[in-house]
Amino acid sequence: MSLLIASAPELPLGTSGKYVAAAYIVFVVLILVYVAIMAIRAQRLEQELAELRRDVEEAKAADASAGNRETEAVL
Repeated sequence: MSLLIASAPELPLGTSGKYVAAAYIVFVVLILVYVAIMAIRAQRLEQELAELRRDVEEAKAADASAGNRETEAVL
C-alpha cells in the first residue's frame, strides 16, 4: 500500500506552491465571508430582540396604567 503512495506522481514544488497558497487563500476568504454573514445576522437578531423587549415594556406599562384606572373607577 505504501508503495502505491510513494510511486504516485508529484508536482514539482515550484508549481504546486501556487496552488496550495491559492487554496488556503480561498479557504480563508470563505471563512471570513461566513463569519461576516453570521455577524450581520446576529446584529439583526439583537435589534429585533431590543424591539420586542421595548414592546413588552410598553405593553406592561399600558396594562399597569389601565389597572390603576380601573382601581380608581371602582373606588
